[in-house]
Amino acid sequence: MASKENNLSSLYAELNKFGRNGEYERALKVANRILGISQDEEAAIHCKIISFIQLSKFNDALQVIAKNPKISVNLDFEKAYCLYRLNQVSEALKVVSSIQNLSLKTKELKAQILYRLEKYEDCFSVYRDIIKNSSDDYEDERETNLAAVLVHLTAEGSSMDIPQLRDHTYELTYNAACRLVAEGAQGDRPNLIEAEKKLRLAEKICKEALEDDGATEKEILDELGIIRVQLGYCLQLQGREKEAQALYSNALKAKPDDIALVAVASNNLVTLNKDQNVFDSKKRMKSATHDGLEHKLTSRQRCSIAYNQCLLALYTNQGDHCQQLCKKLIKDHPEMSAEATFVRAVQLSKEGKPKEAVKILLEESGDKDLPMKLACVQLLLSHGERKEAIGILENLNPNDKALPGIVSALVTLYMAENNREKASAALKETVNYYKMNKEGTGNLGMLWRQAADFHLRGGEVQIAAASLESLLEASPSDTKTLAQLVVAYAQFSPAKAQALSKQLPPLDHLAEAIDVDALETSNWVIGTKVVKRKLEPSPGKTGTGTGGEMEGKKKKRKRKGKLPKNYDASSAPDPERWLPRHERSGFRKKRDRRNRDATMKGTQGAAAGGSDLYDITKMPGNAKPSPNPRQSPAVESSGPRQQQRKVQQKKKKKGGKW
Repeated sequence: MASKENNLSSLYAELNKFGRNGEYERALKVANRILGISQDEEAAIHCKIISFIQLSKFNDALQVIAKNPKISVNLDFEKAYCLYRLNQVSEALKVVSSIQNLSLKTKELKAQILYRLEKYEDCFSVYRDIIKNSSDDYEDERETNLAAVLVHLTAEGSSMDIPQLRDHTYELTYNAACRLVAEGAQGDRPNLIEAEKKLRLAEKICKEALEDDGATEKEILDELGIIRVQLGYCLQLQGREKEAQALYSNALKAKPDDIALVAVASNNLVTLNKDQNVFDSKKRMKSATHDGLEHKLTSRQRCSIAYNQCLLALYTNQGDHCQQLCKKLIKDHPEMSAEATFVRAVQLSKEGKPKEAVKILLEESGDKDLPMKLACVQLLLSHGERKEAIGILENLNPNDKALPGIVSALVTLYMAENNREKASAALKETVNYYKMNKEGTGNLGMLWRQAADFHLRGGEVQIAAASLESLLEASPSDTKTLAQLVVAYAQFSPAKAQALSKQLPPLDHLAEAIDVDALETSNWVIGTKVVKRKLEPSPGKTGTGTGGEMEGKKKKRKRKGKLPKNYDASSAPDPERWLPRHERSGFRKKRDRRNRDATMKGTQGAAAGGSDLYDITKMPGNAKPSPNPRQSPAVESSGPRQQQRKVQQKKKKKGGKW
């Protein structure tokens, strides 16, 4: 018995030594030796579980925990941690939630579990409690984690009161920048500019800090890659796509070990390619959909990548694959069902199946989804199915059907079908709808005016007057509407027109700001040819015409043309007198003295003896003429000018040439 206790004592000492030195493989062997001597040694069981956890053998640790349910040591923390590391996050949360009086390490584990489950508000509460009730060397790490939670809360548009945190480390500076990017993605552009500054500052601080710690170049590049990819996203949101593309490409060239970083950069490159460079996009998409990423990316990131994968299949005309990906997207991310249905419909439309596309859009839309129905109308119109498009617009609910854009589209389609009666009825129905529902009619002036113009052109004066009355009621000071209403009343109720015309402003008030002279001299009234131009006298000259207008410039007297000396009117002029000298029949080109000795030497590269072909003295008597005009000897023929007359050389005479 004594020897057994001595053996256990020495083994525990050995176990303690290996545990302190981090030699967990050897510690595990010692723990097994202890349990071989005595199976009830709870300390050895606990050390065995810890050794498995340190060696990342989480399944083995869970098996040991399951085999010892009656152990007095509470192993809930170890169990929850193993489940968390095995990505069984929901089960881990159940175990942690069952623990009473949570310790500090258990609270931190719970916060990590909640973060993984994307329950950011609960996670924020846990971290805030930890920071308030703890004071140790891990304050910066906890504050960094809290900053990461705030980024996601901002991206979700949470209404929580989000505190401002310090940014004295590169991690905190990076998270502060990410939060500004999340706000900028929602339309706040100045925040994007500020986020860019913070990201560049975080990159600088990170590089300096890692160099001081003696990190390797590979470690520095991996850490900087995260910041640079986020900077690329910030620049992409600003529209600086070339700079963003360079940052993504450089980050991928460094071959980082973080598969999540590779997936994000690859996906963002695909979005920059759009429908161009699809082969590169397909290669990038493989990296963005790598196995094991489901636990490395957030649900928003996975959703974006899956949606981009659907679009890529659409661009590459992979019809069946696109339909499968869209159905999978709807199954995994129900919030994206509308977007996935749109992609499916566009794919079917590209394949020439507009009615099938409309069918799935209508099934998705139900009774209240207006964008889906408008997409159906667009698809039908793009394939010339005008009647079906009209049918969908006619079946909209009254609120949607009365929208000005819908009314305009419906009237346009009716007129394209030469159905003026239905177009008029649609406008009447809309006018009556807004008369019954007075709310929200302040911005419908264009609708009333268009309805009035339409009915006036169609001769429906009373209906046009009703529209003008509604328009005048909305804006009583509108003189144009008042005048139109008077004109409309004059055609069926002169008394009303007479009474209403008294509200029109006097004519002299309307003509106060009108310059009659400017109107008379303007080109748009009588045209440019008959415009009277008012001429002002030049300085120093006085006008001689009536009314102060100057007379036109005097016409110059035409002078008689000069004739050459020795001109003989009885002789006919030279017919070539207007031709350039080099085109006249008597023109002889001067020989260039410099090339006098180069006569008949031929061009460079010509075959020896080639000139004999063109020498008539050396041609054989039985030679036949070549049918190719390029090989026949050139014979000068007299041109038409040379046939007109013979040129006689005349002696020069004194007094000039003629």
